[in-house]
Amino acid sequence: MADEMVRLAQRFVNTTYNNGATLGISKLNENGVTGWPTMYALTRALQYEMGITSLSDSFGPATLSAIGEKYGKLDETTIPSANFCRIIQSALYCKGYDGGEIDGTYNSRVKAAVTKLNQDMGLGVAYPGSVLWPKAVKGLFNMDAYVTVSNGSGAIRSIQQWLNGRYILRKDFYVIPCDGHHSRTVSQSMLYAVQYELGMADGVANGIFGPGTRSGLAEHTLTEGSSGTWTQLFSAAMILNGRSAVSFTSSFGSALAGETAAFQTFVNLPVTGKGDFPTWASLLVSYGDQNRRGEACDGITKVTPARAATLKAEGIKYVGRYLLNPSTTSLPEKEIQPGELQTIADHGLRCFPIYQTYGRDAAGFNYPSGNADGFAAINAAERHGFKSGARIFFAVDFDAYDYEVTDNILPYFKGIEDAIAISGNSYRVGVYGPRNVCIRVSEADHATASFVSDMSSGFSGNYGYPLPPNWAYDQIVTRTLGTGDAAINVDHDIASGRDIGEGSFNAPRTDGPDTAFTMGYYQVLNSNISSYMRSIGFADEDGNRIFTHTECLETVLAQDSLITDLSRQYNMRKSLIQTSTYWEMRHYDLIDQAVDHAVAYYHTGIGGGMTPVRDSSTGIAQISGDVGIRAWNYGIEKGFVSGTVLDPAKDADIWTMWQRVNQDKAYAVKTVSLIHLWDAGGKPGGSNPPGGETVMRTMSLNYTQFEIFQILRRYQGWGNEAEEHATKRMALYQIFEKYNALSRM
Repeated sequence: MADEMVRLAQRFVNTTYNNGATLGISKLNENGVTGWPTMYALTRALQYEMGITSLSDSFGPATLSAIGEKYGKLDETTIPSANFCRIIQSALYCKGYDGGEIDGTYNSRVKAAVTKLNQDMGLGVAYPGSVLWPKAVKGLFNMDAYVTVSNGSGAIRSIQQWLNGRYILRKDFYVIPCDGHHSRTVSQSMLYAVQYELGMADGVANGIFGPGTRSGLAEHTLTEGSSGTWTQLFSAAMILNGRSAVSFTSSFGSALAGETAAFQTFVNLPVTGKGDFPTWASLLVSYGDQNRRGEACDGITKVTPARAATLKAEGIKYVGRYLLNPSTTSLPEKEIQPGELQTIADHGLRCFPIYQTYGRDAAGFNYPSGNADGFAAINAAERHGFKSGARIFFAVDFDAYDYEVTDNILPYFKGIEDAIAISGNSYRVGVYGPRNVCIRVSEADHATASFVSDMSSGFSGNYGYPLPPNWAYDQIVTRTLGTGDAAINVDHDIASGRDIGEGSFNAPRTDGPDTAFTMGYYQVLNSNISSYMRSIGFADEDGNRIFTHTECLETVLAQDSLITDLSRQYNMRKSLIQTSTYWEMRHYDLIDQAVDHAVAYYHTGIGGGMTPVRDSSTGIAQISGDVGIRAWNYGIEKGFVSGTVLDPAKDADIWTMWQRVNQDKAYAVKTVSLIHLWDAGGKPGGSNPPGGETVMRTMSLNYTQFEIFQILRRYQGWGNEAEEHATKRMALYQIFEKYNALSRM
């Protein structure tokens, strides 16, 4: 909501520092809305008024020390200039306090505002009255709130104010928000507080859960009857971890002991009701006490009989293994290996499947990629032998910020959810990732259990968030178990019992060469593709597109004998040919049809009333004469096919090829396979990529998901649209592959 005084503050910056571009102070949008641009501009203005020559958005050590060295404190006796005071007044308004009339006077209204600010920060005792001390000034020039916002907790605000008031005079402790919300900043302030109470000197205390902090906490077990600052810290940590029934208190009574026991039960610690080291560790850092021994593990190494015996001897019950390997060169045992699931079962262990290809930044997460990964995970789970009802944990293996969870991760899991539903809900969905990701995906009902990547304690999605209510596995440390051939490196996980993996499996599917499509699967294939295409905006019948969904699918299946032969001849999955053909035919619309008429007019002179066009993408697979010629020439050169080499520079040859791919469906389908071979072989491109595509490994039935994506993307070309369409084609590919795989059985 716009505020008139904030707008006046913005105008003050613009008019006073109208040569701001030279000074490095950006002109502000006078919209009356506080935001980082306004706070940055005010910070730079403050630095300028103090004579700092290198201005920065950051209110860093140089700015802080300059205030202390030049003025010691800020009040009516030390404010150096009217503009300096106006900057303070403007910042107060941006924080929601009455800064006076922005008149350059540290008057009674400003004093009252500063007094209230200090109280809201919890600094009323350390910084009494209307004086602004340097650390309070630093807290004024940011976007932190010092009153509860967005349904903030009063109990958490009390903790924040207490921390500020108690530790603000320590060198490395700065004002934290008092907004009633737990956060990364609050979490680190708790670690500083613990270290200060352990007696660590300034410069030694660093907010890191290191050996000194661990050994110190081990000596501060709290029991019923304990009291004082340590109990305050413990009760604060309990509240910050979501234990809403706990009171912020300095007395360790029976109520706190009971809530401690409940927390210990929740995180699967020994239930003592005491504030012992394992409990302190779980409250203060995401991975907790890394000396704990859990009943679960996950890893990228094959579980051999010897390794299975090691795991069993270590008390492991549940083993997480990966459904796919995104690479053919690294981590050769990351994907579940032949016979491995049976080995796991034979040793009395259970396996929970994990799906991850790359997923290490937000760009790869969206609704279409969720669709594709959902279908791919189903196919991989069925291939390995996981029975219906197994829960697959889909990985988000990066530090996703909250806005990325909203914009990318939630749509991705909705795509997975829809893919699972289209496939008959044969598997359940779990989520692997930082705490915030797991919490939000689960709260959106896109996942039924969480596998928490708590080893990454520095992730913003772990720092300041409680363990998700539906956690199944809590990943805390990497260990090597066993020796010699029985040694295995794993991530050690605490298990809650909410997921128990799978202990028996169907016979794994051997994915050999493709066979003829079993028409008994036609109706369900039709339904699956229809549902998927409708989910991305393609109605079964569309007045703008020439062909219906059913016409496209039946056209593809009518060529099944040829596609099967091409698959076997070129060691190419049928699904690649089917996907490209269906996708292109499904996109053929009235505009494409009009362009086709213009091409015929160019070469025959028949028609009129239009601008002639030399070439166009045409036919069921949308292949241009130029591309068709180059693909066939490549195939002839490599010995894939025989035929006459044509010249794409000659109109007659363009027209010859164009007519073939336009009129002969079988010829078009065969050309699709040659284009895919050409794609893998490094098809020359335009300026992007310069010179051509990267040569891939020889066409293979066991192409990885990345390689399949590349083939589908290269069919269309290069650029954002090709990338976007290829992501959507991946789901279509997996649907075709599901029923091709069933036909191979």
